[in-house]
Amino acid sequence: MNTIKNAQVAIVTGASRGIGAAVAQRLAKDGFAVAVNYASSSTEADALVAELTAAGTRAIAVKADVANADDVRRMFETTEQQLGKVDVLVNNAGVLKTLPLADTSDALYDQTFDINVRGTFNTLREAAARMNDGGRIVNFSSTTLALNMPGYAIYNGTKAAVEAFTHVFAKELRGRNITVNAVAPGPIATSLFLDGKTDEQIQTFAKMPPLQRLGQPDDIASVVSFLAGPDAGWVNGQILRANGGVA
Repeated sequence: MNTIKNAQVAIVTGASRGIGAAVAQRLAKDGFAVAVNYASSSTEADALVAELTAAGTRAIAVKADVANADDVRRMFETTEQQLGKVDVLVNNAGVLKTLPLADTSDALYDQTFDINVRGTFNTLREAAARMNDGGRIVNFSSTTLALNMPGYAIYNGTKAAVEAFTHVFAKELRGRNITVNAVAPGPIATSLFLDGKTDEQIQTFAKMPPLQRLGQPDDIASVVSFLAGPDAGWVNGQILRANGGVA
């Protein structure tokens, strides 16, 4: 339970539900004060903050569209004012809609790249200027990048960009003792993955990993906890594929 006023501070983007909420909960248990970022789900974000606060954690909900640089700047400013300077940034916010490349509209292309790529770019750029030395940055890629499944071309393109950012940004922060890594989940039982899929499709995905199940949000939160914690101090510029062995 976090009751220390000068505890380290974490921002988790897209944290109102799913993997992001599980990450926020886990980092709170690890002793971080947590900024729960959301774009539209204010009710869920406020409920999560109330839960974390009741457990003794300093937590705030911060509305920001990560694709908007001004919103991201305000998110960092609000977090600094209410919780303190940021030590950990988790870039979880993302969108996924599977369609063949030839059937993808300009609007869907723009939305996917705006949130998944520009959103990560915006937060990384802001973190470079504002983050505490010795901090941790955890981006989100996806194991779909290794599977090359039809329908994932645009989404995979965004995650390839995030992986490129991760490798290069880790080197650009030389001398500040900030690590930059990415988690690449396999199929996880969240609405982002489940929505739009038939029961048969879901069962097919569940059977793909040798562990023969879908991952759970807590499986990924545990990996983020490791990368954000002291035991990962020598892990930098890496992509950790948390996928049950599917690829």
